[in-house]
Amino acid sequence: MKLSQVQPRNTLPPITWERLPADFPLPDEPVESNLQPLLAAALRESLELAGLILESMIIATNFGICATVGDKTVVKAPDWVYVPAVKPLPPGEIRRSYTPHAEGEKPTIVMEFISATEGTEYSINPHYPYGKWYFYEQILQVPTYVIFHPQTPILAVYNLVNGKYEQQLPDENQRFWLESLGLFLGMWMGKKAEFEGYWLRWWDKSGNLLPWGIELVEQERQRAEQERQRAEQERQRAEQERQRAEQAEQKAVRLAERLRAMDIDPEELE
Repeated sequence: MKLSQVQPRNTLPPITWERLPADFPLPDEPVESNLQPLLAAALRESLELAGLILESMIIATNFGICATVGDKTVVKAPDWVYVPAVKPLPPGEIRRSYTPHAEGEKPTIVMEFISATEGTEYSINPHYPYGKWYFYEQILQVPTYVIFHPQTPILAVYNLVNGKYEQQLPDENQRFWLESLGLFLGMWMGKKAEFEGYWLRWWDKSGNLLPWGIELVEQERQRAEQERQRAEQERQRAEQERQRAEQAEQKAVRLAERLRAMDIDPEELE
């Protein structure tokens, strides 16, 4: 369905894509809560452990995405951003920000995590410094915009359709298919680090949850425990076999002794 807000008519000045100079002062705003970096790091962690992050990608949090609109440089730092392919940097150079088209492809997914007080995540302000919604939709034209309210909890996914964001419906598992990553995104209730509540998680196309590191450790611990139990069962089985063989040998010795007591040579009976 479409977002039920009417966007103001506005003609944008020319948009150009120029890398920021090295001395450009980037915004240095603190995150709104300690949950935001935890959510972003958890999303990246499972992708990395699954081997889905390439050197040619950008997956970052609170990382400046830039455009020049008219004579104004606009920088927005989404809570989580995915760029599928960027140009490599010279050895030793650190990427302080990212300008689409000048440095590689445009982002295909941006996410904002809403704290107790909403900021500009839904802002359609068409004038400098521009609202985030307007910047992602009209200037960057990011194909997928995700807004997550972890406290509510509400997960909303918007796809760019004919130049406007349209809200998507989840599947029967309440997950959203993100084509650019080839994964489902959904909410998951549980505990990680110091936070217990709703997290964003990835599922593959077969419905398998992409695990975090601590879950892989637990899976390995359970596998090792199962292997230990299997080895113990094998040891017990071998011990039982040894005891049965020993009992059979003792029985044969006693039978031979009885035969000899009856003046019968057991070897002659073989």
